[in-house]
Amino acid sequence: MIYSLCLILFGVGLYCVIAKRNIVKIIIGLAIMEYAVNLLFVLFGYRLNGSAPILDKIQETKNIVDPLPQALVLTAIVIGLATTALLVSVAIRIYEKYGTFDISKIKKLRG
Repeated sequence: MIYSLCLILFGVGLYCVIAKRNIVKIIIGLAIMEYAVNLLFVLFGYRLNGSAPILDKIQETKNIVDPLPQALVLTAIVIGLATTALLVSVAIRIYEKYGTFDISKIKKLRG
């Protein structure tokens, strides 16, 4: 059930990337898709009534949460933030040169 919500969130981001003509909306769509994938990875490592993956002599190791997807998502968040910052800086440069964020108008200018 909750995995399908990640798919719906990814679909919303994909719709923004494919259907929108504004560069800023496309960047937001890419960020939404990234968050959907990160959420899916975290959900893969989740265990119902799981405990923290800190092992102690007293703690049972039957039902612990998998820490690997969480570590991968933290790395993906940092990389996604850098990619988003790069996309925003390119969008600003495009706006400074062409005076618009609309892709169809930028294609027509060819300058």
